[in-house]
Amino acid sequence: MKPYIVIVHKDSDSAYGMTFPDAPGCFSAADELDDLFAMAEEALSLWAEGEVEDGRLMPAPRDLEELKRDPAWTESFADAAMVIAVPPPTVVVPHAAE
Repeated sequence: MKPYIVIVHKDSDSAYGMTFPDAPGCFSAADELDDLFAMAEEALSLWAEGEVEDGRLMPAPRDLEELKRDPAWTESFADAAMVIAVPPPTVVVPHAAE
């Protein structure tokens, strides 16, 4: 399954900030570079759980090249410290109450 792209920003006096173009409202931060992937995966999993609980479908992740062509994200990619990819979360869909 295709991974979710994460845009990472870093100002000299701040933590690493992460945005997820294909996961609206999902964001995270990490103080250390070594924590980026763990924090990104945790944020994406929690976001996905919320989407399912609220009855929304998760958008499918797009390819990096497709995202780079999206005008809504052009500036974010231009200012990014780096771009990472994280696997899609495993979400358990709750069954209807009996």
